[in-house]
Amino acid sequence: MRPKRGAPALPGVSALSWLVADARKGEVLAAHDAHRPLPPASTLKTLFAVTALPRLPKDGEHTATEAELDDVGEGSSEVGIVAGDSYTVEDLWNGVFLSSGNDAVHALAEMNGGWDTTVKQMRLKAKLLGAYDTHVVSPDGYDADGQVSSAFDLAVFGRTGLASREFVKYSSTVDAEFPGYGGTFGIVNTNRLLTGEDGVEPYRGLIGVKNGFTSEAGYTLIAAARRGGRTLVVTVMNPQWGGVHEVYEEARDLLDWGFKAAGRVTPVGSLEPPPPPLPPRPPMKDGPVPGPLARVLAPAAAPAPVQARKPVAAPARPARAAEDEREESGSGFVMPVAFIASACLAALALYFVRRAARRKPESHDA
Repeated sequence: MRPKRGAPALPGVSALSWLVADARKGEVLAAHDAHRPLPPASTLKTLFAVTALPRLPKDGEHTATEAELDDVGEGSSEVGIVAGDSYTVEDLWNGVFLSSGNDAVHALAEMNGGWDTTVKQMRLKAKLLGAYDTHVVSPDGYDADGQVSSAFDLAVFGRTGLASREFVKYSSTVDAEFPGYGGTFGIVNTNRLLTGEDGVEPYRGLIGVKNGFTSEAGYTLIAAARRGGRTLVVTVMNPQWGGVHEVYEEARDLLDWGFKAAGRVTPVGSLEPPPPPLPPRPPMKDGPVPGPLARVLAPAAAPAPVQARKPVAAPARPARAAEDEREESGSGFVMPVAFIASACLAALALYFVRRAARRKPESHDA
């Protein structure tokens, strides 16, 4: 943090990695070890959402299969999808955001071209967003060897999602009806900072985004809130104090601090993606392209060598043609001589006229 005069003090936060940013401007207001690679748990579902949401039809439907459900990790959180039943895309996204259902992720990934295809798409999306700390192995966030993200990257994913009305609709939904048991049953968002479940006080202005937990990741959370025309996004990864609710309380403290610190701290970074790379230059044969001054001072290029040509015999011409050529050549010589002679004669005649005029006696008045 780079505080100005009147800036509030940062709260005590035990998370291994955390970050507070202005979601609209992308300015990072404060952070701690924000690029530390850590297991993300279900907060990685935000990257899955920003990758797959635009690709899937809003009114699409999917019939679940045994194969896709068999691949759901043991002990995963599930919304309750049954093989052979059909679900709308909206149902499945509610299952992802509210119940953090890994079974819903598997169903949507199947619609998106398959598990491996979705992994590749998520990896590419992370790079395009400048989230270089993230390595995707399992799109649902289930613990997997080598799967990591960071507080910075998770904030990037959350901020990217906030730009989508669909994303915000799902991330801010408190409860919904899900098809099953011959009808529907109710599901409630597992983000307690949004719902106020289990004695956690809901945060005013909260619009999501996603919480997570695994044995390796601990408790993780991306939280976003709007107040007074400002939107903040906060990430908290693996608090070391307190119990199961500590991640929400530390996020609450960071959000409170962020709203109070408006205009009172100098940003320490940005969530903005990097500029696109410049197009490659065309290959250069003779070294670098010289600038204007170099081109002026450069020695003139040597003329290309003259290639010897085989002499070609001129075709014979008639005698009359040769005589005409000599006459044309002669007439071209005579005309300039005649012109010069005429000019000399005219000048000589003028000379004698003026001489005679000077010799005439002058007249005198009587």
